[in-house]
Amino acid sequence: MSAPRPLTRVILALGSNLGERHGTLNAAVADLVDRPEVRLRDVSPVVVTKPVGGPAGQPDFLNMVIAVDTTLDPYELLAHCHAVEAAHHRVREVRWGARTLDVDIISYGDLHSADPFLTLPHPRAAQRAFVLYPWSLMDPNALLDGRPVAELAAAAADMPGIAHAELDAAGEGRERST
Repeated sequence: MSAPRPLTRVILALGSNLGERHGTLNAAVADLVDRPEVRLRDVSPVVVTKPVGGPAGQPDFLNMVIAVDTTLDPYELLAHCHAVEAAHHRVREVRWGARTLDVDIISYGDLHSADPFLTLPHPRAAQRAFVLYPWSLMDPNALLDGRPVAELAAAAADMPGIAHAELDAAGEGRERST
């Protein structure tokens, strides 16, 4: 009998800009940790962000980050993330297009991978405030490749377009004045 795999701390970024965005994010978090191999450790606040890249005219995103501990290997976790996206009607037609749900593996422990199917840490995470800012709110001491996440967020080009989400009666996020 083989020894169980050790737990690895993973950061996942979730975003939605179609449909019931906040409900989708909440359900996706529950679906992601609805396996014994994935344990939820922390959840960031939800932020409202402008789309980065992709076609013009997209609705704003709700974004958040979660920390999980998992015994799944990186490719098993990626398959699980894709299955959760599919369960929430994610369609991949246009790169960086509008979507009901996007789940990205930002970091998988200290693993570095140049595999084009799963590059780790996420190749654009260090420039994306929509990932970095909620992560810094969740864990002010977080590091990405040895660099403070809060500092990376402050320097990211999309940082000025981020607002904290305030939920309305329907549970949908809208910008809150800061």
